[in-house]
Formats: sequence, C-alpha cells, structure tokens
Amino acid sequence: MTATSDLGTPRLASPDLLRSTFRRHAAGVAVITARGASGPVGFTATSLASVSAEPPLVSFGIGTGASSWPAIAEAEHVGVHILGEHQSDLAATFARSGADRFGAPTAWRDGPEGVPVLDDVLAWLVCRIVGRVPAGDHRIVLAEVVLGDSSGAGRPLLYHHGRFNGLRD
Repeated sequence: MTATSDLGTPRLASPDLLRSTFRRHAAGVAVITARGASGPVGFTATSLASVSAEPPLVSFGIGTGASSWPAIAEAEHVGVHILGEHQSDLAATFARSGADRFGAPTAWRDGPEGVPVLDDVLAWLVCRIVGRVPAGDHRIVLAEVVLGDSSGAGRPLLYHHGRFNGLRD
C-alpha cells in the first residue's frame, strides 16, 4: 500500500517556522504578575504548564527582552491568573508593549506576599519562584504554588491563530 502524503514542503528550523507552527496550537491564556521595584508588572503568557503535583509546581516562559523580565528576575513570588473568555481585552492589555497594564479598567488588589492579584479571573495562584532556567532568548521560570483560589466561574480564554477566543462545544 502506498500512502499519499498531504504534507507541505518542509522548511528548515527558524523563528518563523516555530511561530507559524504554534499559531496552530490552541493554548490557555494566563497573566503573570509580580511586584517590581517601581510598582506592579505583568504579562500575558500562553506557556503556562503544570509541572508537578508533589510539590505543586508550575512553569512559564518569559523573554529576557520583555519589560517585565527585570522584575521577574528579582522577584521571590509571582501571581498566576487563569483568564476567562470574558477577559480578552485584559489579555490584550497585558500583551501590549507600553500599555498601562494596571491602570483602569484593570481591577486588581495587593495580594499575599505583595503579589498583584487580578479580579474576576477563573483561578489565581501565588507562587514562590524556585528556579529560572536559561532557554535561548527566554527563561523558563519554575514556581511552587503557595496558595490560591480556583473558584471563579466561566469558561477559559484560549489563544489560537493569533487571536483570543472562547472555548466552543
């Protein structure tokens, strides 16, 4: 039997190939926050992953050129927020370079360990950073969950093909 390939022409590895491939990968949307020397910082992340249940560890990636990196590089604790489908504007704000991420209409409060905690999210965690692993032009941050709240109502926000979307049945 001969299989017919519907595969396109392979391309050599490049940043463009990686970006175009991962545009096809739907990912949950999170906002990572921390307290910086000059105030709260935060960014939108689609790289959040559960690493371990015992101890409870999560990971996320951040570019070393990101405006939030200097604060994350020094922070002892971070906030991890799982966004709902009603929060695409919030996700866009935290993804936009130069945006006033913590100004109105962003609703937030100072949480445990001084971490900024966003309001109305599906779930939030305060985590203690236990490692920062070099990974090309990024760092993979490993963080141990200290406490949180997963009781928010709603459906998750997803990122797919360059856009924020809701989950469809």
